[in-house]
Amino acid sequence: MLLFGMAGAAEAALTVIGTATYDLDGVGGAAPIGEFNLIWDNDNNGNSVVWLDYTHAGATCGAQNAWAAGLDSTLTYNINAGYRVAWDDNTWRLGSTVDGPYQWGWDGTTTTGYNITSSEMGHLFYEELGNLAYYDTAGRSPQAGWGLQNTGDFNNLTSSWYWSSTEWAAVNPGYAWTFDMDRGGQIYALQSFNGGSGLALRNGEVSAVPIPGAIWLLGSGLTGLAAFGKRKKKGQRLII
Repeated sequence: MLLFGMAGAAEAALTVIGTATYDLDGVGGAAPIGEFNLIWDNDNNGNSVVWLDYTHAGATCGAQNAWAAGLDSTLTYNINAGYRVAWDDNTWRLGSTVDGPYQWGWDGTTTTGYNITSSEMGHLFYEELGNLAYYDTAGRSPQAGWGLQNTGDFNNLTSSWYWSSTEWAAVNPGYAWTFDMDRGGQIYALQSFNGGSGLALRNGEVSAVPIPGAIWLLGSGLTGLAAFGKRKKKGQRLII
């Protein structure tokens, strides 16, 4: 259940709720430490998810799945005041997608092709960030303004192709589905291919909670306003 105690939080599609400090080697050693946005998507195909704004360099599908699953041991969360996160699962993961027989198309209703928003990365690319595919829904190309033009609060999203966590089980589990953040296409690839990037997300319920100081100020303001209203003379107009 999502709770909102902060103005505007219910309307926001993508919201930065804090950062995560990422110890790249997991042991606090000499490897550089980065701090990356935690970006909440309050409705990604019916799910509340939090994205980690970090692109893991190209690797095999198995390596990227393992990288995502191990993230919790390398991250320190810095949630912004006014927000609370309750994780719905134990690990980070790669985005999921549809699975099924090969069906190519442009109108978003197929398993392969363009304008598919039913995958978590497709939903992010098209619906949340507002990007356009190389092909429009009628199959015409190139579509004006196509590509990763809008990245919102993502500072590390790249125009590369990313692995999903979904195997092509309907046909051949040796393959997995991928999403191209450049042209906006979805297609399968051999899981042993060493080149797909990794982008992690995690299911979580985000609550916007009131800040104590803000509540006190609001209460004081209302009390003062009520007292002022009682003191105003008959016939005077109160303007707020």
